[in-house]
Amino acid sequence: MKGDGPSSGDRLVDWLLRPAPRAWRAVSLAVLLGVAVSMGLRANWGSDNAFVVKAADSLLSGVSPYEDKRFLYLPSAVVMAVPEALLPTGLLRWVLPVGMTGLVGLGWWAALKLFSVPVRSRFAVGGLGLFALLYKPYQNLVLIGNWTAVSAAALPVALLLAHRRRWGAAGLVVGLAIACKPMLVPVALLFVLARQWRGLTAAVLVPLGMSLAGALVMPRPMLFFTKTLPFLLQGQDAYALPWDASPIAVLPRLGVAGPVAVVLAFGGASVALWGAWRRWRRAAQDTDGGELRLAETACMVMLAAFLVSRPSFDHYLLVVLPLLLASGVRAGSMPRSPWFWAALVPQMAGVPWPSELTAKRRAFRDFTALCGVAALSARRCWGPRGVKVEVVRTAGSPPRTEPECTATPVQTGSRTAF
Repeated sequence: MKGDGPSSGDRLVDWLLRPAPRAWRAVSLAVLLGVAVSMGLRANWGSDNAFVVKAADSLLSGVSPYEDKRFLYLPSAVVMAVPEALLPTGLLRWVLPVGMTGLVGLGWWAALKLFSVPVRSRFAVGGLGLFALLYKPYQNLVLIGNWTAVSAAALPVALLLAHRRRWGAAGLVVGLAIACKPMLVPVALLFVLARQWRGLTAAVLVPLGMSLAGALVMPRPMLFFTKTLPFLLQGQDAYALPWDASPIAVLPRLGVAGPVAVVLAFGGASVALWGAWRRWRRAAQDTDGGELRLAETACMVMLAAFLVSRPSFDHYLLVVLPLLLASGVRAGSMPRSPWFWAALVPQMAGVPWPSELTAKRRAFRDFTALCGVAALSARRCWGPRGVKVEVVRTAGSPPRTEPECTATPVQTGSRTAF
């Protein structure tokens, strides 16, 4: 923008930030409830959640949950699943999809608050409705009830707390999410970069303490180390392979040698981690309150982990997408690029694809989306140091006179102090 008025993108964002009509709210709510109800009526509803409920049933029956090789979570997750195990199946059929919807909605709300977007705006209301309607991994998550939804809610909430200088509470949220499912372990690197040791301690001690407590009340907890952990580290088995979108799993299916695939995956993850470090260090050139720096660094760390994790399923991107989508109100953010939307096309519902890319080869499409989003994130993190980020003023937002992120570096002469 050269000073001759706002760009078309800025005008669109300004329109989206205005209050949504009641019709928009009604349609968005109908879409969310429609997806939840339709998934609850499917024959394979709650298939992933069933493994955790079965583990809780085993605990209540005096059997080690790790007798089932499909249960891959920490002992703390078993204790957390006991309330579900006590619910009648008929009731759980309706509670689970609504709960998954609510968790993703909570993550969207926190992402909006992080970027000072009004929750009643067209952007907030219409964005969530379209996301639920068009994004296939969201529908899959609601259907199978995977506990990835906890991480999708916890990461934006933790970043919102960190942005408000409450790093200890942010670490507590991350720790509770890890206790449910150890997906947010890589976020510990964010606490290290910010040198927030109290938050890091909470993120480590909460799942550790809850897991020790869970191990004390279950028989043969050591099976987690002798049976479950080796099974997980080798990428599970042929059961998970058709849906595993990690490069280590997909590239050999395309003819790449296994060792080469491992090198490529870890090489890409190393580049992504280096990019996350560069993005964190680039704070001096940002002109907002530090929220874009927090979001992009955390997302880059998580995407790096997804590149090497085994398995890496389609719904894993739900952990970072609410933050990335909400950042679209900032000039220069990833959603302002058409390439970001092109990267998500393979995962859009209703897009016709050749039969060879469906069913057992669905992972090829998810692999493309994962690598595309990771590459775009790395490109932004590795971008020029002079990136200018503008603050979007929204109705009712308080004026900011100083950064809210305590980890933002300050200039002292020719050096940057942390």
